[in-house]
Amino acid sequence: MANKVKTINPTTEQTVAEYTLATEQEANEAVDAAHQAFLEWKKTDFDERKRLMNNLADEIEKQSDTILNLMVKEMGKVVEQGKQEIELCAAICRYTADQGASVLKDEDREYEGGSAIITFQPIGVILGIQPWNFPLYQVIRYSAANIMAGNTTVMKHSQNVFGMAELITKLYQDAGFPKHVYHSLLIDGKTASALIQHDKVRGVTFTGSDEVGKSVAETAAGLSKKTVLELGSNDAYVVLSDADIKTAVEACVQGRIVNNGETCVAAKRFIISASVYDEFKQQFLSAFKALKVGDPEAKDTDLGPMAREDLRDKLHNQVKESIDSGANLLLGGEIPDTTGWFYPVTVLENIKPGMPAYDDELFGPVASLIKAESDADAMRIANDSRYGLGGGIFTKDKKKAIKLARDEFDTGMVNINGYSLAQPNLPFGGVKNSGYGREHGGFGMREFVNEKTIFIAD
Repeated sequence: MANKVKTINPTTEQTVAEYTLATEQEANEAVDAAHQAFLEWKKTDFDERKRLMNNLADEIEKQSDTILNLMVKEMGKVVEQGKQEIELCAAICRYTADQGASVLKDEDREYEGGSAIITFQPIGVILGIQPWNFPLYQVIRYSAANIMAGNTTVMKHSQNVFGMAELITKLYQDAGFPKHVYHSLLIDGKTASALIQHDKVRGVTFTGSDEVGKSVAETAAGLSKKTVLELGSNDAYVVLSDADIKTAVEACVQGRIVNNGETCVAAKRFIISASVYDEFKQQFLSAFKALKVGDPEAKDTDLGPMAREDLRDKLHNQVKESIDSGANLLLGGEIPDTTGWFYPVTVLENIKPGMPAYDDELFGPVASLIKAESDADAMRIANDSRYGLGGGIFTKDKKKAIKLARDEFDTGMVNINGYSLAQPNLPFGGVKNSGYGREHGGFGMREFVNEKTIFIAD
């Protein structure tokens, strides 16, 4: 009997839909079809790619109600944040459409005895393995850039958002893209791993845990295939002694609860200089206590449920283990006796190395408060992590903050006196165990291309 999977509404715990997993043979045939599509798609000019990419932006906006409904039902996204994700995806498509020709434009150079052309050529089928937490955005950000570059894509989405996976294929088709230029595959992790070895898969982009990401990279590297990895993180937001505390609290609360706290680039560790620790803690707790966890469709809801029961249970175990190791529980920390996979907003302090709240990524609405002896100590603690995706600095001295962000903060992105998610025109990605490679800002369009040199003798 064919393998079946169900998507479950995390608010009601009711089945949304049932899907049949594709076999490995069917997945391999899809890659073959994507390769055949590539042979023609790579010949299209940028005007045609631009037209279709703008069409995709239009389709995302036209079908926004359907997209939003799936986000809420499949992974519990709060409605207003779902609308923001949809707007971002349309903006990414339009930015990609507008910038593609210039980002990938040939470059002319001279050499002794002749001239040369550097051209950025697509390489083939790019396999995407993407998570559920931003079920539209994670897919659009990688696929739009690669398709604009002339590649084709096959994509393995998470099983709890298979409805979105199917809808994204429809969006591309409704926009007028040739069949198999983009294709979502309803497959499991084992089949996705096998696809990395398909000879027509030329690159792999993965977003998810650092453990799985390293395995993906290892398999691909053994076949000389390039990867882009956007892995987990434990982003530190540093509150220096001269910070505006009200500004810091507002941004840190926003950064911790965005997308129900299930965001790799969320603010997670809050490192506060000792002289302002008590003030920050008091205001942060007050703001957290005022948050409402509930139905993601309700207008006054700040956080919905966690996406899956196993994710909630893992988070709770990390909280309990941290407390058992000496952390203090200031708020929350108990699973409510109610339908739905809800977890309360939770605050821990007295966080030390060796605790999950210090060392690991807590993927949910749990804030870790860490008191630093000084501003310098705060920066030391911020960098004391195997991760390096994003982070933040709060200080009234912006010049100092920029210097710290540039010279000392070992991350791919730094917020100063605020919290921002991805922007279409700015690079997104991390360092250390948070991965490598960049998306957005035109950088993603050059990740999977052949920088081909053409020598022309005088």
